[in-house]
Amino acid sequence: MTTPNPPLAKAVFVKVDALKPSTSGHNLVLKVMSTKVVLDRNGNDKKEMISEAVVGDETGTVILTVKNEQNDVVQPGNTVVIRNGIIKVFNGFMRLYVNIWGNIKMAPQPADFTVNTENDLSAVEYELKYTQ
Repeated sequence: MTTPNPPLAKAVFVKVDALKPSTSGHNLVLKVMSTKVVLDRNGNDKKEMISEAVVGDETGTVILTVKNEQNDVVQPGNTVVIRNGIIKVFNGFMRLYVNIWGNIKMAPQPADFTVNTENDLSAVEYELKYTQ
């Protein structure tokens, strides 16, 4: 006799202003403000395209780095749902990523909030300090 699996917990969504460097497991609903291709190359039977998108909600904005098929969903004006997002520091500035353990999907309906462009978390520079 097998025991039934416990019910899955509902995802907890956070706002942009709650994001901190070197954290993971973030679920967010974000509006895409703009995108910019930073790398577009064709290799041996492999095409790679990396873009940076400015995304945000009513609490602030952050730069989202997307790869390959993620670029299809992350387009200006779209509302996206990010599951299991990761915050990393790249060249001293915060970036939001979604790796193979997370996903980016179109939101079922457009966001009804106005993005707060005054609070840009990716504009804050972070410095790595070594402790002994």
